[in-house]
Amino acid sequence: MSPKSPQEVLVMCREHDVKAVDLRFTDLLGQWQHTTVPVSQLKEESFEDGFGFDGSSIRGWQAINESDMLLVPQPDTAFVDPFPALPTLVMVCCVQDPITREDYARDPRNIARRAMNYLSGTGVADTAYFGPEAEFFVFDDVRYDQTASEGFYHLDSSEAQWNRGRSENPNLGHKIRHKEGYFPCAPIDQLVDIRSEMMQTLIDCGIEVECQHHEVASAGQTEIDIRFGTLVQIADNLMKYKYIVKNVARRRNKTVTFMPKPLFGDNGSGMHVHFSLWKNGDPLFAGKGYGGLSDIGLHAIGGVLRHAPALLALTSPTTNSYKRLVPGYEAPVNLAYSQRNRSAAVRIPMYSPSPKAKRVEFRCRDPSCNPYLALAAILMAAIDGIQNKLHPGDPFDKNLYDLPPEELRKVPQTPADLDEALRALESDLGFLLRGDVFTEDLLVAWIQYKRAIEVDAIRMRPHPYEFCMYYDC
Repeated sequence: MSPKSPQEVLVMCREHDVKAVDLRFTDLLGQWQHTTVPVSQLKEESFEDGFGFDGSSIRGWQAINESDMLLVPQPDTAFVDPFPALPTLVMVCCVQDPITREDYARDPRNIARRAMNYLSGTGVADTAYFGPEAEFFVFDDVRYDQTASEGFYHLDSSEAQWNRGRSENPNLGHKIRHKEGYFPCAPIDQLVDIRSEMMQTLIDCGIEVECQHHEVASAGQTEIDIRFGTLVQIADNLMKYKYIVKNVARRRNKTVTFMPKPLFGDNGSGMHVHFSLWKNGDPLFAGKGYGGLSDIGLHAIGGVLRHAPALLALTSPTTNSYKRLVPGYEAPVNLAYSQRNRSAAVRIPMYSPSPKAKRVEFRCRDPSCNPYLALAAILMAAIDGIQNKLHPGDPFDKNLYDLPPEELRKVPQTPADLDEALRALESDLGFLLRGDVFTEDLLVAWIQYKRAIEVDAIRMRPHPYEFCMYYDC
């Protein structure tokens, strides 16, 4: 059980002979940051007073003239870190201004908290549940570099199709063909033990796991599904999830990446997210409409589809994301909805007739996102759809990948690249600004950073395949 109070955290420290306390927070782009203090520095008043730190060097954060900030530990996030040699307790922190004691507007966790407060204030619902399905690759070796005269990457996996002919002394075969990695047993699936270790470590650290399995791609693609929870709780858990699976892999001399599309010609990694709204303990998405949805559920879909191009700047926020979101391939790029149909951007799962199980799945998102920002943005789009009664139109119950061109032209599609998604966000900020959940200052900083550091960086560099296409021109 997770501690609920500062007193329980201090008891936990004594029971586990903790020597250090690791204070964690998330930068704008979604990477966990930390600073560590001796356990003697953790007092009951620390949970109110916080710990000072310099925020000026954190990506996307404050200017140097306003760099003093506070990390305020949240007792309900405490867990014992299974990786350091020194017994260490981890706590996720909220970031505050040390003078005003207001929550820092660019702290992603605070944005997620404001989204939940805004939801309650609207009267639409009082609870939002999210269930993510994060996919990732486990590789045995990775090398990459980019210089003025050279650019390359090299990935390897013992189970990959391209190693069928490698001399391994002995090579035991059982390599996974491209797009045939979904659910085979060992010895084809060579990652059973490491996935089980990841699963058990997640459980030991307080995350409830529903299942784990090999995913579609060759070369170690994996999925471990965690149980749904409230917005902030799930965003916290996703940060913990990434930390744990990466470090279990490193402990076994392997490496994990959450890049959406590391391999050419095989499936990329998505992070489909299921969500539902509740009020006074009752599910709001269950009804008698299409797919067993209520009007509220349909309007939530309408909001997500209306704002999807802008959403993708936050939910699929890397240049690599759009190498997965390509029409006609594995990822859903058609901004339509359907029950059971995985070729639509929004799906209504039909596994259970129970009203409590009625939910909506947004399938475009990938695991490179900052979970606090991505989940908050999806919630804001759904609220906008409900408040403005945005109907999603007619559903598509046929395979959208096989539509004739004249029909497909009528279906809106996701942006073709990150720059297009950023332009969509620039022109559609309003739904995110309501209730001061996101600030215009933060979104402008996000757009400027992504455009300058990522979009332009890729645009200016020659791609290795361009030499295959153009060297002899």
